[in-house]
Amino acid sequence: MPDALPFWKTTPLDAMTPAEWESLCDGCGRCCLHKLREDDTGRLHHTEIACRLLDTATARCTDYPNRKRRVPDCIGLTPAVLKDIDWLPPTCGYRLIAEGRDLPDWHPLRSGDEGSVIRAGVSVRSRVISERKAGATEDHIATWPGAWPRRAGTKPPVGSL
Repeated sequence: MPDALPFWKTTPLDAMTPAEWESLCDGCGRCCLHKLREDDTGRLHHTEIACRLLDTATARCTDYPNRKRRVPDCIGLTPAVLKDIDWLPPTCGYRLIAEGRDLPDWHPLRSGDEGSVIRAGVSVRSRVISERKAGATEDHIATWPGAWPRRAGTKPPVGSL
């Protein structure tokens, strides 16, 4: 008898339990980095500046349950919100599933190991600076937060769910 398919292949995003939804997050911290959008062109620029609540040494939010109260512009991801944003990194589990792609081998749900995100070069751990220390945001524009890391392997194809 074949193994049952994992929930992310069988359950639509809007039907997932809160625990299933939260587990799609690989803990990379890329969504917690500041972004700049050009007013005239709408072009998005990623930065290496982390939200003040992100522990830059671990890439974890230091107050996840209260983050939206403490950081009013923190976006709480939901299936509805996911349809209207374009700034999630290409490695993001939420984005991948919404695009009809599978989770990559290094995702903790597949690897069973939170450290696989770090080894794949996806995590922001020890690669970013806190907004409290950064200074001018424009001085910290970086391309890597919006790119698929080489060590992470190839991006799963569309329709791989």
